[in-house]
Amino acid sequence: MIPYGHQSINDEDIESVVNTLKSDWLTQGPLVLEFEKKLAQYCGAKYAVVTTNGTAALHAAYYAAGLAPGDEIISSPLTFPATTNAALWQGLKPIFVDIDPKTGNINTDLIESKITSKTKALVPIDYTGRPVNLEKIKTLAKKYQLIIIEDACQALGATYQAKKIGSLSDLTIFSFHPVKSITTGEGGAVLTDNETFYKRLKTFVTHGITKQNLEHESPGDWYFEMQNLGQNYRITDFQCSLGISQLKRLDQFITARQEIAQRYQTALADLKNIELPPLEETGVSSAWHLYVIKLTGQLATQRPEIFKKLRDAGIGVQVHHIPVYLHPYYQKLGYKPGLCPEAEKFYQTIISLPIFPDLKIEEQDYVIKTLRQIIN
Repeated sequence: MIPYGHQSINDEDIESVVNTLKSDWLTQGPLVLEFEKKLAQYCGAKYAVVTTNGTAALHAAYYAAGLAPGDEIISSPLTFPATTNAALWQGLKPIFVDIDPKTGNINTDLIESKITSKTKALVPIDYTGRPVNLEKIKTLAKKYQLIIIEDACQALGATYQAKKIGSLSDLTIFSFHPVKSITTGEGGAVLTDNETFYKRLKTFVTHGITKQNLEHESPGDWYFEMQNLGQNYRITDFQCSLGISQLKRLDQFITARQEIAQRYQTALADLKNIELPPLEETGVSSAWHLYVIKLTGQLATQRPEIFKKLRDAGIGVQVHHIPVYLHPYYQKLGYKPGLCPEAEKFYQTIISLPIFPDLKIEEQDYVIKTLRQIIN
């Protein structure tokens, strides 16, 4: 089965992990700080805090932003549930705004009408690795004094107006799951330029514990204080050793994904009733985490059959994503079908084709050939 996404691990990656496993530090050691420093440098941010996974990073970001129960966040429904699940853990209320059907990103023209006195943060998603319209997001955030928490779990390595994603929002979230731009097995990160946010993040991911800025006089070097109700979201040193090694090849990974996407664009351009992802706008470079096609016309109702035929042919296609509020848990919270019609229509017709750095040309040719045969 050709998967829709897959990690790329080489001998240098393996050697780096083995060396760490042989060292004195398996966790809470120097490689965590090294990975944070190098990740921040790559993205052009002042600070990075790495976590156990992208979901933990989202939770930490909501906490660091100072959001309180009853506050509202505005986000897109076309995302993995973790984006808003983590908000619910903080007692926040997600407000969903419909998408731009061309890109799958939040429709920034619809955001302002959903802003209320309870709105405290905008949480855009860089769907498929394509940066959202951050210029419009920033304008709204400034006008209404809102915090931008960018879910860029799919977008590490992407750029917007010549700047790396990770350096443009108040808080930016990354994931290092095996199908993402780089991997640490599981892992995530929050990037920020805000020192206050950074300090909150560092304590939150380690039980709310600190040895800095103590409230009581220290009786000795052993002393620490738990100053807030944090979590154990600490990543290990051997995961960070893999992340450091992977980061060296990140630009290669992104170039490979871009080349695969371009081959799809060329090879599938003439297919009827298939809508390909739009070309990148000027100043925007996608990380191409996903390559999502849309079935149109007479094919629009045939997604289940086409999906099954591709899977039966050994092609591990997938669907990204079910609109969050359609999940049973969110339905029980009161969210109703029809809330974001464009997102629902989009979901009903999309298929994600395989795209990952080590996808062989002959494998991609097989995907293209098989898809053409099924469609025709």
